[in-house]
Amino acid sequence: MPSPASSPAGRPRSPRWERRKGARPGELLDAALDLFVEKGYAATRLDDVAARAGVSKGTLYLYYASKEDLFKAVVRQNIVPLIEAFERDVAQSNATSAELLGEFFRQWWSSFGATRLPGIAKLVVGEAGNFPELARFFQQEVVLRNAMLLRSIIERGIRQGEFRPVDIDACLHLWISPMVMRALWEHSILPCCPPGLEVPIERFLATHLDFVLGALAPRAQPGQSGRVS
Repeated sequence: MPSPASSPAGRPRSPRWERRKGARPGELLDAALDLFVEKGYAATRLDDVAARAGVSKGTLYLYYASKEDLFKAVVRQNIVPLIEAFERDVAQSNATSAELLGEFFRQWWSSFGATRLPGIAKLVVGEAGNFPELARFFQQEVVLRNAMLLRSIIERGIRQGEFRPVDIDACLHLWISPMVMRALWEHSILPCCPPGLEVPIERFLATHLDFVLGALAPRAQPGQSGRVS
């Protein structure tokens, strides 16, 4: 007869707590993300995160030494991999730069804007004055990397003659800001107010891309009709 610590085939069977141990960091990060989005940074207590994850506060401290460490882990687990994946896609893509721009905006929305993750951006904007270190971290890990990714697509299009030269620094602000504002709006004002002139996200993205591509379209040189014979 096999012992209680063995499987029917005679193989050692891990205790239940051992099987759950590897899952704990993920459970803690899920719980922390929920609470950061619901309550903000200052109001989120580590006791509450541990309770929601179903572990003791002492267990939480085995993985994360402070609330700041926990917040950074949430960002690195949930947001940074999205950027890294699209960086790889852009680097390996044979698509036109216009197609990559469209994919950038669509993926940004589907992977970030349409999820609970803008709640983290809202937290950073609202609490940056009290927690500047978190704001600097978010700026480096998320905002700048997103901007550099968009920059790489625009520069690619300019090099290949698909886009005309533009002030890229100014364009990055102009073209990312509406996306961020739409995401923040849906996590702040929209749930509290009945829709007024709300535009479905598909139309919003299509129109935004249309404006961006229009601004990047090569212009006819003086003396050229602009027509293709």
